[in-house]
Amino acid sequence: MTASKGLIPEGFAAEWIAAWNAHDLDRILAHYAEDAMFRSPIAAELTGAGIVEGKAALRAYWTKGLDRSPDLQFELETILMGSGAITLLYRNHRGQRVAETCEFDQAGRVIRSVACYASLP
Repeated sequence: MTASKGLIPEGFAAEWIAAWNAHDLDRILAHYAEDAMFRSPIAAELTGAGIVEGKAALRAYWTKGLDRSPDLQFELETILMGSGAITLLYRNHRGQRVAETCEFDQAGRVIRSVACYASLP
């Protein structure tokens, strides 16, 4: 089963997690379309808005985030598949459970992503 034409969810998830764990911003951003939109309560804390729009804004936002969390690591728990979308359920470096839903364009790049966080354990 695939979330989008040509997209293999397990491959996407493995590469996405590896890019974040390597703190490789170019590798992370390679997964996103130029006009991608990201929603997160953490974005609201860092930028004053809960939405980050466009690849340049994502670069600026995630640069701040990676600088702020040098020990950031993700551990994938499972992948949920939808129509043109997947949800990655993972734990972050604080042990916090995160569900991130990514919607894809026809080229397999993320066009919309929403991150939801559980309370800290």
